[in-house]
Amino acid sequence: MLKGVVVCPDSALLMALEVAFEETPVVSVVRTMEHYPAEVELTRMLRANAPEVLFLSLESLEQAAAIYQHSVQQLPGIQVIAIGSQADPATLISLMRTGIREMLPFPFQKQQLLEALARAKEILDRHPVELQVSNRVFAFLPAKPGVGTTTLAANCALALSLDKDQRSLLLDCDLTGSMIRFMFQLDGGGSLADAAAKATELDDSVWSRLVNPLGNLDVLQSGQFEPERYIEPARVRLILDFARRSYHTILLDLSGNMERFSLEVFKQSKEILLVVTPELPSLHLAREKLLYLRTHQLDQRVVVLLNRFNSRTMSPAQVKDVLKCPVLMTFPNDYLGVQRSMTTGRGSLDESSELSRQVAVLANYLALDKRPPAPAAKAPGLLGFLHG
Repeated sequence: MLKGVVVCPDSALLMALEVAFEETPVVSVVRTMEHYPAEVELTRMLRANAPEVLFLSLESLEQAAAIYQHSVQQLPGIQVIAIGSQADPATLISLMRTGIREMLPFPFQKQQLLEALARAKEILDRHPVELQVSNRVFAFLPAKPGVGTTTLAANCALALSLDKDQRSLLLDCDLTGSMIRFMFQLDGGGSLADAAAKATELDDSVWSRLVNPLGNLDVLQSGQFEPERYIEPARVRLILDFARRSYHTILLDLSGNMERFSLEVFKQSKEILLVVTPELPSLHLAREKLLYLRTHQLDQRVVVLLNRFNSRTMSPAQVKDVLKCPVLMTFPNDYLGVQRSMTTGRGSLDESSELSRQVAVLANYLALDKRPPAPAAKAPGLLGFLHG
């Protein structure tokens, strides 16, 4: 069955089309828009629903042509079927000039609809729709609780949201002790569990009721504290499949408890950002997690973020030697700054702070592949204890 969407401002025409669909169950309409959408809305709808066929009404040839052009740019290979009450030669010539080759005139005839869909399917069998999906999925993994992972992930997401041309998603995967909801003072929206329950039916309409929009950033929180909750890995994969079609960059804040769905997250991630602090317990547990990831051939995706670093602690080179894993960046200890950010209800750091500047560098790397400068070497600290 073909997956279709409809853009039709004419309510009478739309009703007649819906009746025709009921009589010819060879297309599943996943989204109907009763107005001509602007480019941003159209892009989100197409990416979220990934249709194969667009039924486009012709109340305004100029607007219909613009929607057609944008649709084929966003989803190369999508089949567009024009619908309308006029099928005169002038209209058909105008359609051909825009690039639309299929016209379904009103009143809709069952046989005409079947033939139009058959032609669309024949083309799609040879040249399927080319889905544009993002590979910018990054998992923030704490070596142990309290190393500052959520602070880094949340502020990195806020930094990404400053880019008005790209949408970002912060997905809270900590089911047992998340701070995202508190940091951003989130009251509405759904949760990761809600998204998992609807994973097989996600579209832009369902998704918009689940996330909390913060400018150009969407946040999907983990929900209320329910330690016994279980989420199927397969459903997390469906959520990420949907998100990769809708967002440029996706950040996942994990608990570090290595829930079963976490492995699916790691497999879907471009990089796993292992957050450590220069302390014995943190480095010990980081090595344990690296050993686990190595058993699943995922250790090559790991880079280390060294948090709460100063000149009196271990150097990045020493941490790399201990963990046998590259240190991507260091972040200074800014306890008071982090505490102040918690009281604002926005979760954001002071932009003038060194920690905030480092987070901005990290966000630039995740969004644009602009690799940060190598961390500077510092004096030795705990290495002797570790080797001892």
